[in-house]
Amino acid sequence: MEASKVIRKVHMDCPLCDKKHDVEERKRLASITIKGDKVSYEEHFFYCINADEEEREFETGAMANENLLNARNAYRVLHGLLTSEEIVGIRKSYGLSQVDLARLLGWGEATISRYESKAIQDEAYDTMLRMIKDNPLVALELLKKNADKFSETKRRLVRSKIVGKLDSYGKEYLTRQALEAEYAKFDAATDFNGFTLLNIDKIEAMISYIAESVSNLFKVKLMKMLWYGDALSFKRRGIAMTGMVYRHEPMGALPVGHYRLMNLENLNIREEESNNYDLMLHIYPSKGMDYAVLTDEDRSILDDVIKKFKDYKAKDIIEYMHGETAYTKTKAGEMIPFGLAKDIREF
Repeated sequence: MEASKVIRKVHMDCPLCDKKHDVEERKRLASITIKGDKVSYEEHFFYCINADEEEREFETGAMANENLLNARNAYRVLHGLLTSEEIVGIRKSYGLSQVDLARLLGWGEATISRYESKAIQDEAYDTMLRMIKDNPLVALELLKKNADKFSETKRRLVRSKIVGKLDSYGKEYLTRQALEAEYAKFDAATDFNGFTLLNIDKIEAMISYIAESVSNLFKVKLMKMLWYGDALSFKRRGIAMTGMVYRHEPMGALPVGHYRLMNLENLNIREEESNNYDLMLHIYPSKGMDYAVLTDEDRSILDDVIKKFKDYKAKDIIEYMHGETAYTKTKAGEMIPFGLAKDIREF
């Protein structure tokens, strides 16, 4: 069985030894078969040192539900479906309740609640959710179609929230379209994208999340930290985080479409002069960024990357990456396969 890691100690009434004491909360990588597919996920449980050796583990009802949700999200990722956190993020981006979003889509009132907590959506439902995520105009059309499901007052409120989202939609949408066009030939899960399709929401959240902790975050350093985030994710979970494809360049790994990436409207990027009077792109945290798209495991991986490279200068992280197997075993201009990421140095 996978080795476990202690997260914290909780003082509680232990159901195994019938005593009140400090019980360890632990986590480990577990596996389960869902709909015929074996998936790996992060499992949490409590561990009592006082109980018999074969009966030291237990979980609460809430913990069991969270473990099952993690397993189902792993299945969703495997099949390219939105995770429960991503569905929550879509709903919150419109400022809607679970019932309001379900009515907007013409679904049963409990459908969104189920998808956010336990049920796995099929591809048709997933497609509809992605459509409103990517294009508020689709949400506006759906509101017209399903207007009879709302009271007049509620319909006006929902419409105002959709229109509000449209205000910030234009430039971001066009930039996303351009970036997605760069990845048109990477529309299948392969070793070059870490068996993950491009996820711009997650890329934006990752960049802002890194910028929250790294004050000297300029483009060159960011590109390397993104690669390390994806590479470490692949090493630990067998899948990358973003779906980006990276090329071997003189300054290390550089994602396809990096110029388009820096133009995303949801990013907080400013041109600033360096000491040599060169203009450099300085990345700051994005105000109001929705981090729901990042799972706890995603954040743990990013935290490790931040801890390691936070104080590195650009030239230092470039030099460090030049020593990675993924760099030494590829040539200039070549795509870097994530299979080589399993050999990255320890964090």
